[in-house]
Amino acid sequence: MALTRLPPGEIGAIVTYLEMTERPRPKPLPASPFRLERWGEIDATKYRLLFERIGAPWLWYSRLAMSDAHLLEAVGELYVVADRRGIEVGMIELDFREAGECLISFLGLVPELTGQGHGDWLFAQTLALAWRPPVHRVHVHTCTLDHPAALPAYIKAGFIPYKRAVETFPDPRIIGILKRDAAPRTPLLELPGG
Repeated sequence: MALTRLPPGEIGAIVTYLEMTERPRPKPLPASPFRLERWGEIDATKYRLLFERIGAPWLWYSRLAMSDAHLLEAVGELYVVADRRGIEVGMIELDFREAGECLISFLGLVPELTGQGHGDWLFAQTLALAWRPPVHRVHVHTCTLDHPAALPAYIKAGFIPYKRAVETFPDPRIIGILKRDAAPRTPLLELPGG
């Protein structure tokens, strides 16, 4: 077994790519105290706040590092999950730019809601939005830095893993994109002399 040492300040993760090439059978939508709202016009500042609230524990940072123009160009269809008070507590971001395909770019709830059974509702909503004509393939990728339940949840929802890759990137806490106390389950390894 070979180990690959990462340079100081780098993070590594195993990425699993999953796909669904047949629309799943319709099922009743699970009950939920939440509702979905489509954000037609994206406010970059609001988007980043929600993105960080959802993703900081899992070291999501890609959208935080983009300029406003690049971010607005990158975001596909965005649906926010709102609670009864109208507070945004989750997101579904879908990308239909590849003909006949839907990429689930981002999907998640704020950390306080994970592990409470809301995932079935979130996946049902996501698949209902993703599978529209002429879509014949819905795909997503997740990694070992995401919530431990993410990969099993995608498989439970009907996605089939088809490829793996190793991803390395600068630790976003060290380069100042995320707070230093983000993602406490992933130790922060200081740069030499840091």
